[in-house]
Amino acid sequence: MLKRAAVESTAEAYLELLAARGVEYLFANAGTDFAPLIEAYAKRDAQGQAAPRPITVPHEVPAVAMAHGYAMVSGRPQAVMVHVIVGAGNAVGGIINAARSNVPMLFSAGRNPITEAGHAGSRDRPIHWAQESFDQAAMVREFVKWDYELRSASDLETVVDRALTLAQAEPQGPVYLTLPREVLAERREAIEYADPARMATPGPLLPSPESVAEAAQLLASARNPLIIVKAAGRDPGAVAALVALAEALGAPVFDQFHTYVNFPQDHPLHGGFDVMPHLEEADAILVVESDVPWLPALKRPRPDARIVHLGVDPLFSRYPLRGFPTDLALAGTPRLALLALRDAVARCVDAAAVSERRTRWEGEHTRHRAAAAARARAVEADSPIDMAWLSRCVGDLVDDRTIVVNEYDLDATQSCFTKPGSYFAAPPSGGLGWGLGAALGAKLAAPDKTVICCVGDGAYMFGAPTAAHFVSRAYNLPVLFIVFNNRTWNAVKRAVQSHARDGWAVRTGSMPLTALEPAPDYELVCQASGGHGERVEDPAKLPDALRRALRIVKEEKRQVLLNVICKKP
Repeated sequence: MLKRAAVESTAEAYLELLAARGVEYLFANAGTDFAPLIEAYAKRDAQGQAAPRPITVPHEVPAVAMAHGYAMVSGRPQAVMVHVIVGAGNAVGGIINAARSNVPMLFSAGRNPITEAGHAGSRDRPIHWAQESFDQAAMVREFVKWDYELRSASDLETVVDRALTLAQAEPQGPVYLTLPREVLAERREAIEYADPARMATPGPLLPSPESVAEAAQLLASARNPLIIVKAAGRDPGAVAALVALAEALGAPVFDQFHTYVNFPQDHPLHGGFDVMPHLEEADAILVVESDVPWLPALKRPRPDARIVHLGVDPLFSRYPLRGFPTDLALAGTPRLALLALRDAVARCVDAAAVSERRTRWEGEHTRHRAAAAARARAVEADSPIDMAWLSRCVGDLVDDRTIVVNEYDLDATQSCFTKPGSYFAAPPSGGLGWGLGAALGAKLAAPDKTVICCVGDGAYMFGAPTAAHFVSRAYNLPVLFIVFNNRTWNAVKRAVQSHARDGWAVRTGSMPLTALEPAPDYELVCQASGGHGERVEDPAKLPDALRRALRIVKEEKRQVLLNVICKKP
């Protein structure tokens, strides 16, 4: 059906179309190029017309991360708009994070006015000359699925529909749209568009029956098969499918470098989070949605092990270098491909072998869970606070109504996440500052859930915390922020220790560029935006501080930051 709506400009037509296509929010950090869009918002608000809710985010890093977090929880892409080239530059890290996490979003930036005079949107500020670039999209082109500059209002429906469709097509990811000010300011009387849209996202993918049968035979005939997974839980429906396959095969599942809840941690076939000690005994390995299933420089499977990779893009074709051996690649939507593989395995696997493997791995599961609990108990009285004890205390708070966003420091072995969509870890690309905005986006997508954001002190500073706390207060998004404050760039320090185990830095204890001291009073940053902030140093007082923080978040609907002073690594 064709729908007609009265509008006054291309900018207003853009808002009309986004709303019609189900985009609920526009996360924005505005610049002078936004003038036509802001005018369009004012007009539609005054007249009670639909438009994506504008969310003012005073820095590009949390703006993109909020769209990331919202899509992560809801599965629905949202719109982000930033200033011309300088704003787009600040947003690049977030776009890389979304790309490597296969998170859909419509990312857009204004376009510096093209003309010096003669049009409604022509240059009228001194910065308009210095802010122009030859190819603005070049900054993000490598990491977006599609980029385009809107050149004519007549193409608006095609451009918006193509952007949203491509963002949601597998493998999902961000797309980029440049919006020139002259085009946004162009006068119009109406927009006509198809309702519903006439562009459809391709449906789920299923590998060929022959490939599935071959993979099933390979796994079923193995003596010691194992499964490695990282991001299958991006689709919550894949979790149950993976459980079904593991049970049919009697094989353990390892959450190696995991970023989602991929497999219930309380399931007896959950092998833990470190597959490296078990690689050499495996004669068949199924790798599910994992870009880095192991670290070949440290340990790799035995040469005769047969290896199957499964995912929407099992070869990670956008990675410049990735040489993990692959005997069979199954390209397909994990929840469907895993179920097909389960059915095929069940037809050819030896039941006695399955029972034997299950008994063994159930014992291993019990042992590694007990060992994790023992590690936390051993350090519960240590001061400064040990991160294992802090992680255990956080894990004790988690229930079915909780979402945890973790930017690095929460130790998942000290928790027990069982529900898909209850845990999200930092993107594999490592663009710091993701956690704060992602947690706010998650809260916006699931307002009835309690959101806990765990971040290192370095990641906290990268997240533009003043901007993030502003958003929390302005839009009533109470989140519990926990800063794991070890006053150190721990990732950098570990890299040095791994690179030169007996080198000068390790022997002398001197590691320039890794210290974050003197540490700011992070809790005061949250207090400045009306939140509750506490510094926690006594390990015995940590559980009460966490419970008090959750009470404030839930009952007072205020954000809380706990600055937890942790051991230096």
